[in-house]
Amino acid sequence: MIRAIRTLGLAVTLAALSLATAPSAGATAPANTTTTTASSGATERTPIGGGTGIIFRMAPSPEDYQSFYVCTLTAVGRDEGGNLVGLTNAHCFYDADGNKLVGAKVYRDTSPAGTAFAPAPLADSRPDLATGPIGEVTYVGTPNNLLSNGPKGLDYAVIKLDETRVQATATVGGVTIKSIGAPPATGTRMCKQGHRTGLTCGMRLGTNGIWFTHLIWLDGGDSGSPVVSGTTLVGNAWGAQHSSSIQDIIRELNALGGVGAGFRLTT
Repeated sequence: MIRAIRTLGLAVTLAALSLATAPSAGATAPANTTTTTASSGATERTPIGGGTGIIFRMAPSPEDYQSFYVCTLTAVGRDEGGNLVGLTNAHCFYDADGNKLVGAKVYRDTSPAGTAFAPAPLADSRPDLATGPIGEVTYVGTPNNLLSNGPKGLDYAVIKLDETRVQATATVGGVTIKSIGAPPATGTRMCKQGHRTGLTCGMRLGTNGIWFTHLIWLDGGDSGSPVVSGTTLVGNAWGAQHSSSIQDIIRELNALGGVGAGFRLTT
């Protein structure tokens, strides 16, 4: 996650990127993909998926803001209740006092995704006001707390999405997600799609406690990026070359119940 403040049209980073509160990013998308079809009068929904950039906590308002936060969606799918839901990192939705920001409204970031050599400028991040809020945070889990004495978590959050505004897509940027599986063997090449630095790849290094480690490059704004092996989603990236297994996240969601339980891909 990264927080920015606008001053005279510039974006200045306020929160330092720490290893415990990791990077984030999203995907390239048109500034306005919500249109009305003249012949049918039907409204087309904005496609979002694993790798789409999200922007939230815009103050004082989404229409006129001086500060904001950005992260990236891990995946979009359905839960056992039939809800369309998105997953991202938990640390994106904690305030400075450690409060969970359940109920926060989330927008799609209309800025193009960056690359490792040319990260997407924070000053370019904009909420998709034409589509409007794409969902609301319903659950915030335990953050990774890698470098703190706090409880170690899988670092995921659940967003209940508004199906009147968005629809799931399997492909964002350079990543297509067709299935869910376990992290591959050590030495296997994996990739992530993040809004800040786009598609980056690196091999799996091993395991560190409840997480797996790798050499995939991340930057501020990439938090929540899907980590894939081929077209199989294997984890969510939260920084410091660490990720949580998507299968572990789903098992925990199933045990908790509620929105997100029984998560499965829909595309």
